[in-house]
Amino acid sequence: MDQPDNDSHAPSFWRRPSGMALATAALIAGFYLLREHWGHVLGYWPYLLLLACPLMHLMHGHGGHGGHGNHAQTPRRTNNDKE
Repeated sequence: MDQPDNDSHAPSFWRRPSGMALATAALIAGFYLLREHWGHVLGYWPYLLLLACPLMHLMHGHGGHGGHGNHAQTPRRTNNDKE
């Protein structure tokens, strides 16, 4: 079975110069937008905070829980074990 060569993979979009430029432009635009409309944002802050709770719960992914699926398994009995 042929395995793909992992050394020749392309970097993700955010690691490329165009991705970094887009992220920087988005941060700058977000800063100026928030600065100009800070009074409006403060009025909706309690509602935005309450909206963030269910959104974070939905997008959490449930991958960080350490105890699930790591239960000790009992040894299986084979045909040779006749008790």
